[in-house]
Amino acid sequence: MSKDTRTDPGPFAPHGADSHDLIRVLGARENNLKDVSIEIPKRRLTVFTGVSGSGKSSLVFDTIAAESQRLINETYSSFVQGFMPTLARPEVDVLEGLTTAIIVDQQRMGADPRSTVGTATDANAMLRILFSRLGEPHIGPPSAYAFNVPSVSASGAITVERGAKTAVKATFNRTGGMCVRCEGRGTVSDIDLTQLYDDSKSLNEGAITIPGYGSDGWNMRLYKESGFVDPDKPIRRYTKKELHDFLHHEPTRMKIAGINMTYEGLIPRIQKSMLSKDKEAMQAHIRAFVDRAVTFAACPECEGTRLGEGARSSRIGRISIADACAMQISDLAEWVRGLDEPSVAPLLAALRQTLDSFVEIGLGYLALDRPAGTLSGGEAQRVKMIRHLGSSLTDVTYVFDEPTTGLHPHDIQRMNDLLLRLRDKGNTVLVVEHKPETIVIADHVVDLGPGAGTGGGSVCFEGTVEELRNGGTVTGRHFDDRAKVKETPREPTGTLEIRGASANNLRDVDVDIPLGVLVVVTGVAGSGKSSLVHGSIPADEGVVSVDQAPIRGSRRSNPATYTGLLDPIRKAFAKANDVKPALFSANSEGACPACNGAGVIYTDLAMMAGVATTCEDCEGKRFDASVLEYHLGGRDISEVLAMSVDEAGEFFGAGEAYTPAAQRILARLADVGLGYLTLGQPLTTLSGGERQRLKLATHMADKGGVYVLDEPTTGLHLADVEQLLGLLDRLVDSGKSVIVVEHHQAVMAHADWIIDLGPGAGHDGGRLVFEGTPADLVAARSTLTGEHLAAYVGA
Repeated sequence: MSKDTRTDPGPFAPHGADSHDLIRVLGARENNLKDVSIEIPKRRLTVFTGVSGSGKSSLVFDTIAAESQRLINETYSSFVQGFMPTLARPEVDVLEGLTTAIIVDQQRMGADPRSTVGTATDANAMLRILFSRLGEPHIGPPSAYAFNVPSVSASGAITVERGAKTAVKATFNRTGGMCVRCEGRGTVSDIDLTQLYDDSKSLNEGAITIPGYGSDGWNMRLYKESGFVDPDKPIRRYTKKELHDFLHHEPTRMKIAGINMTYEGLIPRIQKSMLSKDKEAMQAHIRAFVDRAVTFAACPECEGTRLGEGARSSRIGRISIADACAMQISDLAEWVRGLDEPSVAPLLAALRQTLDSFVEIGLGYLALDRPAGTLSGGEAQRVKMIRHLGSSLTDVTYVFDEPTTGLHPHDIQRMNDLLLRLRDKGNTVLVVEHKPETIVIADHVVDLGPGAGTGGGSVCFEGTVEELRNGGTVTGRHFDDRAKVKETPREPTGTLEIRGASANNLRDVDVDIPLGVLVVVTGVAGSGKSSLVHGSIPADEGVVSVDQAPIRGSRRSNPATYTGLLDPIRKAFAKANDVKPALFSANSEGACPACNGAGVIYTDLAMMAGVATTCEDCEGKRFDASVLEYHLGGRDISEVLAMSVDEAGEFFGAGEAYTPAAQRILARLADVGLGYLTLGQPLTTLSGGERQRLKLATHMADKGGVYVLDEPTTGLHLADVEQLLGLLDRLVDSGKSVIVVEHHQAVMAHADWIIDLGPGAGHDGGRLVFEGTPADLVAARSTLTGEHLAAYVGA
């Protein structure tokens, strides 16, 4: 073949494999998405924006990321899949060009008492190996330094077959680092006896004050008729033996009122029935009792370090592993940098890299022994990021849920740099975000809307940031919004004095928080804001605290059940039809018998992913057909639950369905910007911001005089922040005091008074660096917050 007729395309000609540069979504209908079709560029940073409830999470998490995870799970053997959560296929016609998705969300880390920042990353494991190699005295392998591993020793005979069977004496020893007293938890619990009974009364006079121990219940009869104690004698006059039998008696089978029962002391009985259960799953009155009755204190044996004496005695230089884990990570990184031991050089390099990642991502103020359950959603998300920063993986899809949550404007630049680094390694980065500071770095923007709930679910815009600014969508119009600093702040009606606050990293802070006004507490992440607000403001009856802890609820929970709205609705239906209210509950007598009131039937397909199908009997309405024959104002109960908050407000506001009790709750939901939610929407489908505002709406009925809000702008679109400021103003104008922990400059500018903590994070923070009006802060520019606020308002 001559040179001219050669068909070889050459080494650098385009290859067919390089043409897959897009993730294509066709006909996505998950949750409120309306047949969304979109193309997302790979190996670029794409930001998804839109008002709260517009369908961003439905597209990014519930469609793209969910299908990617489902397809990966299907590559495992049937046996392995049996141990994995079953994922249903999302409602979408076509998904092409997917790559492995790594989801970095804001789910709090498990609140297991033995899970810490160190165990959640590889840092703790590397430290244990380091101490087992270099620690003096040498006490054993890495497990000897692990607070999750107990020491075990056993001996006995084992049978060995070598031609003939012979018994050989053997011993087994494992050295663990767990403290025996607290079992690696670091705290021991004690029961406050004054919360269990009133010792001035006898059992017949109702001495026991535990919920469920009423005078004529079986629990009370057990103690009265046991014969161990005199039911007519006040408890304070019990003999030593009687008190022991009442409180600590071991389980004993006996007959009481002709029924075989087990008698045991009051303390082991409530430990089994109440204290061993998940507190969050308890009824409110029992949870309140447990909070009162159980006190936690640092373990006296290990002094809260969780480690046994052996692990604490082994040191490198003068530092034990307990000291290392208690150090601020930025200090620990410095200490590790000072170690020079060739035998463990690769280990030291890996440990340095992990610790430097903490500092780089703005978490240098944490310590490795910090319980994972105490991290905020934003901190938990950044801890999860650390695993991926040094990863060798490329060409994967990273999915982030508002990575700027909990970040001061000063820290947002750091987060932006990390997102860009992940992209520059050849990864596709998808970010759901509201902050203009992060939207501005995007290569591609997708704006969903135009409204929320049923008014959203469509793609309003896709293109560059510049095109978005001029695009005329809600996001585009509000992109360059800037709140003005309040000219004339309100005058306080009093002060809340805090003196010598020293929780966590606070340095004896003295501050007067003005009451009757809008106060914003700000400062960089880790500066001590939450410690000051939640640790120093007494949580008495006058204080209503709305934090970001997730709402616990099943698929059956919805806004109507959570807010108590369903009760007046059920009563109104029952009264109009002269039947009992329980018929109008899908979790009680009115439930569809085929799906038990769930509306869908879950089918387990063994080794394949389970599927949820709409119940054919009730067509997803959740109620028995006979219940749907009862009407109120021309609507049945399923039609009412399908209404949005705004529709229901009109429906219950006048005419035959007029119900003032329902009207009041609906007005509060509309006030916090949740008018688009349907009453029957499962709580599991709500975003983090929606859940917090649902909590706020519920608490607005409380009689509290002081409202403490933790970053209420989380999950709020630029256009919704204005509505939130109006709500905060209405709370203050109605005579409440509102204290907000917040980073959003619009809320700072709108405040009557600002308390700024810092100047840095961890032991570099914890001080009061400014208190005064926003105008004074902008004029002084004496703090990081002041500089960023001045830039924001254009001063």
